Amino acid sequence: MKPLVSIIMGSTSDLPILGKAAQFLDSMQIPFEMNALSAHRTPAEVEDFARNAEQRGLKVIIAAAGMAAALPGVIAAMTNLPVIGVPISSTLQGKDALLSIVQMPPGIAVATVGIDGAMNAAVLATQILSLSDPEIAARFAQYRATLSDKIVKANEELAKVKYSYKTN
Repeated sequence: MKPLVSIIMGSTSDLPILGKAAQFLDSMQIPFEMNALSAHRTPAEVEDFARNAEQRGLKVIIAAAGMAAALPGVIAAMTNLPVIGVPISSTLQGKDALLSIVQMPPGIAVATVGIDGAMNAAVLATQILSLSDPEIAARFAQYRATLSDKIVKANEELAKVKYSYKTN
């Protein structure tokens, strides 16, 4: 089984957040890999990864980092694959990471999700893969259908909540 998605984190301290992306990809039956790479501490390894990602059969890269958050942009500069950046809330409530990832120069795009939004990064990766894989598209459509079920159930539960002036 060859990975279609690569989840790259600046350090393993990001795993509790990026584990949500891994769980979602796993539920969608999408092969993925996970590695720790640092734009500042292992720049040669980041370059090797990014320059060879497409040749290895990867289709989408999810890259996360906190603070300076250079990792997604550095990877995007060295590959033509789509890169989805996940800003990690490590300092300044993650706003520094968010701004670092979202402010890319023209021509080097990084799709960016919300702070600590690894699951949405996996959702976006799944949507990208769905464009060329009908089986993934079908599994994703089934997942999306379950989202409305949760709200219907929530409203059923809310109907049971009683207040003196509640009208529904």
